[in-house]
Amino acid sequence: MPIMEDRAPFPVPAMTQLIHDFIFRSAQAMPERQALSYQGVGLNYAALAQMVLRAADAWLRHGLGRGERLAVFLEKREEAVAAMFGAAAAGAVFVPVNPVLKPEQVAYILADCNVRILVTSRERLQQLAGALGQCPDLRTVVVIGAMQELPPLPGLEVHSWRESMLPAEPQAQAPHRCIDSDMAAILYTSGSTGKPKGVVVSHRNLVAGAESVASYLKNNEEDRILCVLPLSFDYGLSQLTTAFASGACAVLLNHLLVRDIVDAVDRERITGLAGVPPLWIQLAGLHWHHARRLRYITNSGGVMPPHVVKTLRRSLPYVEIFLMYGLTEAFRSTYLAPEQLELRPESMGKAIPNAEILVLRADGTPCGPNEPGELVHRGALVTLGYWNDAARTTERFRPLPDRSGGLTLPELAVWSGDTVRADEEGYLYFIGRSDDMIKTSGYRVSPAEVEEVVYATGLVSEAAALGVPHPALGHVIALVVHGGEIDAGALLAACKRALPAYMVPTQIVVRGEPLPRNPNGKIDRRLLAHLLETSV
Repeated sequence: MPIMEDRAPFPVPAMTQLIHDFIFRSAQAMPERQALSYQGVGLNYAALAQMVLRAADAWLRHGLGRGERLAVFLEKREEAVAAMFGAAAAGAVFVPVNPVLKPEQVAYILADCNVRILVTSRERLQQLAGALGQCPDLRTVVVIGAMQELPPLPGLEVHSWRESMLPAEPQAQAPHRCIDSDMAAILYTSGSTGKPKGVVVSHRNLVAGAESVASYLKNNEEDRILCVLPLSFDYGLSQLTTAFASGACAVLLNHLLVRDIVDAVDRERITGLAGVPPLWIQLAGLHWHHARRLRYITNSGGVMPPHVVKTLRRSLPYVEIFLMYGLTEAFRSTYLAPEQLELRPESMGKAIPNAEILVLRADGTPCGPNEPGELVHRGALVTLGYWNDAARTTERFRPLPDRSGGLTLPELAVWSGDTVRADEEGYLYFIGRSDDMIKTSGYRVSPAEVEEVVYATGLVSEAAALGVPHPALGHVIALVVHGGEIDAGALLAACKRALPAYMVPTQIVVRGEPLPRNPNGKIDRRLLAHLLETSV
């Protein structure tokens, strides 16, 4: 898209405090530098800033109030980025909705956080129309693309994106006042009850997270970051915010095949790529032909199997690999520096800049070296809790003991529910997640520990260890695998060789199709467990 001729002065503050300030700052400093690339077409920072300003103006004209929610239900594209950052610039809140969700799931999110404006495409609106009656707070739908053959939407105003982005005369009201502790976004993630929970993220959270990650990845304006993960996923959104914090280019990709990612790395001259373990497992087996500009890759969202790390290091010997750990409630907690990968391949690393990670016992006291405890995150990345869910917020966001002896107001930290240990040098190691841990024969077993052994055999491409209820043992371990020609007997023999008896799976289920994913691309353990129960 060309630079817009009626470019307005960009409201650039002396310091970056709000998430959209990154775009305006780069638009002022380097207006011609590319900010986005979508389907081979570039958009520079001046044009992106203009789109964001136009979107903010449109949302205000459509009546979006301070702190009210605007949802974006789209694939990754320029309009999705402008809509979200435009909502933030207007003083409102954006809610990115995963584009793979079904209409009932989308309607639940829109109703749960009282969305006022929905931005979507004609095709998606046609699918959603029957479910929007469940969203009483929704007032306005903005449609990208042709406006013909729209379904009836009683009680809703429907506007085209094109008309909404036209300059208004007179100008709409000024943006609502906003400070860095105000809400910027609500990110929905899997909930323990089966309904997704909305994590409320402030401008401060997003800005601090982007600056922290950009600092240790050494991002700069020469980088081109490939965005393959959903923008509704905090890790996926981070690719945008980190790029904009660095003046880099975010390359939007909606891939159909894993091969598309490798091709895009070559075609788009990508320097940074983020993925989750199931994606890396698939990518590791491909030939990376012309990825010479690729500078780093990152992993989060689960433990990367060691054999996958080794394969990637062979395929991409000149690329730095950052193994990271995070949770939506605090975005990102730790990373392992690439130079430590050979020395501590199983470590989560240490805290990212501007965060502190504690390992605490159940009574809140610090654990000693190598003593298992709960990972607790404190600092600027701790989010504002769960939307409209006081009980779960109180459970997860809890006060830290006052270590100064004089503070009268408690500091809230995120208690992750993950069991970790820290060695004598402070490097952290993941043991298991409390709600994934399998208790069998009086032992607590981490699924990741079983899966690591299974992956090391080379017999499977995907694996998930699950706890199955047992009348005498509490639970036994079932192993669900996918791959080529899998020899279940050989797999079981390998487990018996490498694992103590209580960790050996009592059941191996071979699936002819890939293991199911949740909307963020992770293996859906809850669905697998349900499928196992119903198949008995």
